[in-house]
Amino acid sequence: MKKLILSLLLAAMCSGAAQASDTLTVRIKGMRCEECAHKVKTALRKIDGVGGIQFNLERRTATIAYDPAKTCTDTINARLAATGRYKASAYSPTDVIRRGYGQRIDDMHCKKCSDRIMERLGKMEGIDSLAPHLDKHYMFIRYDANRTCKADIRALLNKIGYTPVNYYTSDKIAWAYYNIPAEQATQETLDGILALDGVEDVNANAKRKSLAVTYFKEEVSAEKLLEEIQKMGINAVVPKPHECDEEKK
Repeated sequence: MKKLILSLLLAAMCSGAAQASDTLTVRIKGMRCEECAHKVKTALRKIDGVGGIQFNLERRTATIAYDPAKTCTDTINARLAATGRYKASAYSPTDVIRRGYGQRIDDMHCKKCSDRIMERLGKMEGIDSLAPHLDKHYMFIRYDANRTCKADIRALLNKIGYTPVNYYTSDKIAWAYYNIPAEQATQETLDGILALDGVEDVNANAKRKSLAVTYFKEEVSAEKLLEEIQKMGINAVVPKPHECDEEKK
């Protein structure tokens, strides 16, 4: 009996391993957010033989595992086409996928700051162009999503001593910038603040002892945001107005 049970278990494992043995990666132009990705997944899960699905929203790609004994790429592409919005097109790792986004950088104080950022980012593979706007402490970054990504760009900016967060032109958006102890510039701090009402993005830099936040003005005020952050035990304070001494260096 034990041998029979073991055989059945092995057969089930082998059957599972045989499923979803091929993959298809496609670009989906209309897939721009997590909700879109969920709709794509829901549509594809209706196909017998489709297994796991991995998404890259910056590239707008889906990598679909499937069992070729039960379905094929034509069926998958047809199912996506039937959604109307999420039609698939061919993807290649050599494609140039241009993306652009803005970063608010409150600690980018002067032209020397922006020049330093442009010089370092300009050496990064995949960066297409950079446009600083010092009056708004903002930089627009255009890049190839097949060569780099937002996370890597932010990591480099943090490394060279800046604290970028998402920038939007909407008048419903505002930004806050604080000084915090270096030991509180942790992922735990970021996760806690991101869970607060009205917070859209957050970043911390231990090197600069800084904390930056993008938030919705209709959901939280600047005063309430600081109060909530301090309630979490984070010793955040609004810094004194910056007096730039870069020209003296």
